[in-house]
Amino acid sequence: MVRCRLSLIVFSGNFDRVHYALAMASAAAAIDRPVTLFFSGRALHLFLAHAKDGTPGWATLNSTEIGKPPIERNEELKNCGIGTIEELALACVDLNVSFYRCDMGMKATKLDTSMFRKDIPTQSEGLVSFLSEAEKENSQVVFI
Repeated sequence: MVRCRLSLIVFSGNFDRVHYALAMASAAAAIDRPVTLFFSGRALHLFLAHAKDGTPGWATLNSTEIGKPPIERNEELKNCGIGTIEELALACVDLNVSFYRCDMGMKATKLDTSMFRKDIPTQSEGLVSFLSEAEKENSQVVFI
């Protein structure tokens, strides 16, 4: 059985939305569905390397919709037995989820790959390439 690719466009830099995109991606990949994550805008902060003081780069994601800072919300999820953003991101890597970073989003946020962590492999791609690939593979595209 050929499974339809799940292609998620992760534009929101809201911690809960990025976390949920990773949860959706890892769940789909766990049932052998091919998955592409296309990050743009502030969502690209997921890939930032840890700061010198050890603070994870994803801590610079936007607060949740109810104003909780990313680190506080991540700890709440952990205490509820829900995978953390770090666990979900690395599960996606282990499950062969494809991570893409939007060329336009990189320019707009003034980020460059030298600022990114090395344990999450990302590829550069533009919107036209992403949409062309999604169309060829009969992808289900979800915008977050």
